Amino acid sequence: MQYVLISSCLLGNPVRYDGRGVPNGDAVLARWLAEGRVVPVCPEVAGGMPIPRPPAEIEPGRLAAAVLDAGARVVAVTGEDVTLPFVHGAQAALAAARERGIRVAVLKEGSPSCGSGYVYDGHFVGRRQPGVGVTAELLTRAGLRVFSEKQWAEAEACLVECEARHVD
Repeated sequence: MQYVLISSCLLGNPVRYDGRGVPNGDAVLARWLAEGRVVPVCPEVAGGMPIPRPPAEIEPGRLAAAVLDAGARVVAVTGEDVTLPFVHGAQAALAAARERGIRVAVLKEGSPSCGSGYVYDGHFVGRRQPGVGVTAELLTRAGLRVFSEKQWAEAEACLVECEARHVD
């Protein structure tokens, strides 16, 4: 059986920067939970960030790839450089995925860690830009397929395909 890495906040766990969860009632997630496939992860908490914590964004004009390559920072709204906890959290998420042979992840869209289609632009004004978060970038580099909470059907199709190709 293939496991799936899921952002812990999508399970309703209060781990987001604002101390809330964002539970998701999708039928695919409910089935995966019932089947015991879900491996929850909150990279920011795994990286040592507190709950709650100030909002953080990748600095303006930069991408998660540059953060991982030490060419950009993740900065809190307070001005604090929080790059290291974000990178360490991404590494912890990858370690959890490797430990279970995970090939598929469903992560919280928009997060500077987990976003897979967009992130915020670094100006803390709520403006979105195409891009991925630090964890999503690291997982993708390692060969995982990363989806957002709006892509359950696509993630399920990918999981089925992975299971068809690999016998545990």
